[in-house]
Amino acid sequence: MEEHGGRRWPLVVLAASPFHGHMTPTLQLAKALHGKGFSIAIAHSKLNPPNPSNDPSFIFLPLSDNLSAIDESASFTNFIDTLNKNCKQSFHDHLTRLLGEHNRGNKSIVVIYDHLMFFAGNVAVDLNLTAIVFRSCSAAYFPAFLARLQLRQEGRFLEEDYEMKEMVPNHHPLRYKDLPFSKAPIEDWKQLVSIISHSPRPSAIIWNTIKFLEDEALTQIHHHYQVPVFAVGPLHKITPSPPSSFLEEDSSCISWLDKQAPKSVIYISFGSLMTLNKKVLTQMASGLAKSNQPFVWAVRPGSVCDSEWTEFLPEGFVQETRERGLIVKWAPQKEVLAHSAIGGFWSHCGWNSTLESISEGVPMICQPFNVDQMVNARYVSYVWKIGLELEGLESGEMEKMIRRVMVDEEGEEMRVRAINVKKMIKEAVENGGSSHDRLEDLMGFILSC
Repeated sequence: MEEHGGRRWPLVVLAASPFHGHMTPTLQLAKALHGKGFSIAIAHSKLNPPNPSNDPSFIFLPLSDNLSAIDESASFTNFIDTLNKNCKQSFHDHLTRLLGEHNRGNKSIVVIYDHLMFFAGNVAVDLNLTAIVFRSCSAAYFPAFLARLQLRQEGRFLEEDYEMKEMVPNHHPLRYKDLPFSKAPIEDWKQLVSIISHSPRPSAIIWNTIKFLEDEALTQIHHHYQVPVFAVGPLHKITPSPPSSFLEEDSSCISWLDKQAPKSVIYISFGSLMTLNKKVLTQMASGLAKSNQPFVWAVRPGSVCDSEWTEFLPEGFVQETRERGLIVKWAPQKEVLAHSAIGGFWSHCGWNSTLESISEGVPMICQPFNVDQMVNARYVSYVWKIGLELEGLESGEMEKMIRRVMVDEEGEEMRVRAINVKKMIKEAVENGGSSHDRLEDLMGFILSC
């Protein structure tokens, strides 16, 4: 489709972050917009690039980032700062070239950018183009982030806040320790906050969430920015797409799950970035062994401190659990969570994982680590009540938590609530649902630009 009410359709350029948890929903958004008739270009760093063969109709615009890897041992702030500085010029060059080509066809450009790629917003504003931010975190994260900023202004931007269990006033169910933070040094975190806070005000914001789930937070975001906010999630349910993982998925776990009883297996995965503590994981393994519960455990190679893969496992664990457990390097998560054998998900509560779990009606054991994960865990546990937050990291507590979710009546009650949420999400993405309608509104907004 090229015309809409006598107007040429714009080219939509999406600036994608090199993090898997950001890249995946960005590509899903691109597919959704392409399905509505828009031409799509994906601007991406050369680090962790998307696979063009998955989307042959898209234009791919590589950006010169001069980065060889995401160094988890170094400063995250310095990485983001370097990524933005290095990519800015090549993004400007791509847009200038595209503007020249599209001006000849009387066709405009609209830029949608991941909030970590804020250079794209600056370049768009410099070129007098519409700039729209895409947020792939929960909406509840944003008011929590503002609360952390307020603490900073009050001189309370302190490490000890991360351990405080007192409730944050007017931010139920969050405690001070649940507010967004990184385990990086405080000065590093302050610098990142300062950098992101000075990014340009967007023309609109797209959020990968669902209105009924986060209506209050979405209202607060709208009041803060005074621009349209489009809740169009969960995008993986709107635009089913081929895997975009940077890691090779081991699909053998699906045939293993086929042989298990319904709702009997707990799936364990802590995402694509977390570096995990060997001592904590040893306790996890012990808790799993004692629980006698079937499990699929995705252990990413190199994700465990001082271990290449599963060397951290206690002696005898593999033999003891051989008949009821499966360990893989990486799993096709959406397919696993949709399997009838899965009865629970032990997760770090990254937003993609949280959305994928609740979309399948799977209760969660929440073990958050940093940034937005604590916020997500509190909402899963204390607002939506479809999971339990694990705070004791000893094997006995972990064994007890597994039984509460997988075996006890408490877990069955959570499963009923989770299934109800699943049904509401299905309605939200169907014709006439809130996410479907907001995607239509987003389409109209882009065309109006």
